[in-house]
Amino acid sequence: MSDVKQMIEELVAAVGTPKYAYNCKEFNPEKDTVFYSGPYWDEKEVIAGVTAFLTGKWLVSGEQVAKFQWAFGHKFNVKHCHMVNSGSSANLTMVAALKKHLGWKDGDQVIVSPVGFPTTIAPLVQNGLAPVFVDIEMDTLNFDLDQVEKWITDKTVAIFVSPVLGNPPHMDRIKDMCERHGIRLIGDNCDSLGTKWDGKLLTDYYYAWTTSFYPAHHISTGEGGMVCSNDEQLINTARSISWWGRDCRCVGAANLLACGTCGNRFDKWLEGYNGIIDHKYLFTNMGYNLKPLDMQGAIGIEQLKKIDEIDVKRRLNFQRIKSLFYRYVPGVRVASNLDLADPSWFGVPLITDTPELKEKLQAFCEANKIQTRNYFAGNILLHPGYKHLDDAAKYPNANKALSNVFFVGCPPHYGEDVFAYYERVMSKWQS
Repeated sequence: MSDVKQMIEELVAAVGTPKYAYNCKEFNPEKDTVFYSGPYWDEKEVIAGVTAFLTGKWLVSGEQVAKFQWAFGHKFNVKHCHMVNSGSSANLTMVAALKKHLGWKDGDQVIVSPVGFPTTIAPLVQNGLAPVFVDIEMDTLNFDLDQVEKWITDKTVAIFVSPVLGNPPHMDRIKDMCERHGIRLIGDNCDSLGTKWDGKLLTDYYYAWTTSFYPAHHISTGEGGMVCSNDEQLINTARSISWWGRDCRCVGAANLLACGTCGNRFDKWLEGYNGIIDHKYLFTNMGYNLKPLDMQGAIGIEQLKKIDEIDVKRRLNFQRIKSLFYRYVPGVRVASNLDLADPSWFGVPLITDTPELKEKLQAFCEANKIQTRNYFAGNILLHPGYKHLDDAAKYPNANKALSNVFFVGCPPHYGEDVFAYYERVMSKWQS
């Protein structure tokens, strides 16, 4: 093993740092784009991934994924974590597991924002649940909590929070609503890993939550996602659903043993069948195959070692980018955070006074190789795949988010060379 690792280290040293590790490259303003985000990697992630690939017993989820799950839970103060192949799969798995575990029925309602990414909404519909949309308010771009309270009915089972680019709504108010009405608070934490509310991790407030390890997010395993909860049975259900729906949770070499980890691999488990059934092939749920690769787990372990550094740099870079737009661009403001919120920003949300300014400023940034993004879908109900869910006209601020809001990045790989270029570009706008 030591010889193999040494060989890999020598190979990586010879090849150099990966081209997608933006933090390891010198920025060239003549040809480089200021990407809104990207993986904060170096040779350690590459070595870990290649080593797991060459020395592991299986390519699929195994020892490295199990270690990453444990380390991730320890870092983010949650007892049970289950890794899947993407953040979108994490939301799909979480919603399906919640419905099964908590006995939710078809037609039960979940309150969501109409603004953001479709992966908070699609899993609800795919699992027979009814999304109930609440318009946003334009200061924070989160949904209007006064409206949320009004839409809670006896069919409401959960409020689904997706903090805007890392910026949370008033978590105490939402938690109080959920407790008073006997419903669950769940979260899509893909943009807000490390965000705090009133000194505590945002994720401490959720019954269940997800995150993504896509290259744009705080930490990356290439693709990948995590479902998290302190409810062990919920995570067991999530694991079953993402592993074809089978009952057995034994992993790795234990699956090859006569008894397996649980000691019940071969036993009389199947009602109505008099023979012996292999527990590994007993299916208690309708599920999917959403398993990650073990090399992704190995990369995740290395990424976790950088998370504190990433968090600090995102916060600092957010403030520097914000100050540049305020200095050089009249008619634009940055979405505000509440007093108790301490966001680990995914991006800098820019709210323009007019749609015309948004179009011109966004085009200007792109023309000068500063990458931008709309605030994802804007009002999702305007999009062809979602128009049937509700009338988009009922949500004027969500529509305004599409016409007046975009964001730029504040990733940890921005250095002084990037900021110097950024300032030169923004000064051109002023002139």
